[in-house]
Amino acid sequence: MATRKSGIDQDLVRDLANILNETDLTEIEVEQDDLRIRVSRGGAAIAHAAPAFMPAPAPTAAAPAPIAAAPSQAEPAADSGANNANAVTSPMVGTAYLAPAPDADPFISVGQSVKEGEPVLIIEAMKTMNQIPAPRSGTVTAILVEDAQPVEFGEPLLVIE
Repeated sequence: MATRKSGIDQDLVRDLANILNETDLTEIEVEQDDLRIRVSRGGAAIAHAAPAFMPAPAPTAAAPAPIAAAPSQAEPAADSGANNANAVTSPMVGTAYLAPAPDADPFISVGQSVKEGEPVLIIEAMKTMNQIPAPRSGTVTAILVEDAQPVEFGEPLLVIE
């Protein structure tokens, strides 16, 4: 790939958008070095620089229509506790489950004390159930996701203070 001017190769984004159209996929993600680009139908192209989020530049007139600026994706999370320094964020994209089984009690509830390493929820990614441990001991003050809710990488899941 040619050297990057602003961090994003627009030709690559266009190629990915064309692949979506040709294959009838709903989203595609490519990672190269410290750049990750995801293109989805009706969604946005998101660029990540490891480990921090790097917003994509505003699309140009020649950019494909389904691509939008990344900051619009971050706005809903800001209202749900993303600014809380004690928020536990999702380590992956997947579906969050608050209980170990559909008929089981939830791992945690608001007001409950948790110990570091104790499972607080499960994220299903690619048919694999990943237990998410508490990163620290404390009290659960908020649960920011619902059972079986899709979650994005870095999305706040709960708050432990």
